[in-house]
Amino acid sequence: VQLQACGGGLVQVGGSLRLSCALSGLTSSPAVVGWFRQAPGKEREFVSAMSSIGGRASYADSVEGRFSISRDNAKNTMYLQMNDLKPEDTAVYYCGGRPPTVTVVAKSARGYKFWGQGTKVTVSS
Repeated sequence: VQLQACGGGLVQVGGSLRLSCALSGLTSSPAVVGWFRQAPGKEREFVSAMSSIGGRASYADSVEGRFSISRDNAKNTMYLQMNDLKPEDTAVYYCGGRPPTVTVVAKSARGYKFWGQGTKVTVSS
């Protein structure tokens, strides 16, 4: 199982980025996928997640209204559209997947079995 995240980079305050995460090597794709981030010296924190069962998405309060999670099942790829970026959004972003039989969104990183390698986002002021 491999999750390959990309799309990070350096952006100015108020700018936008779209992160992508390709899922491969899975006989059964996770129903629940999510994004987490980790800033230097801090723990990995929840950003957003969604379940393909019902398509319901969940967001951290800090990104609600600015970030949007989506998924293209035909391409086995998930996305995180990030708008109106702020310096506090600076972090390494990780995509994750819950075990394929789980259909409930989780906000704890411990609930995710599969992880990508991370992509760095830096927002400059």
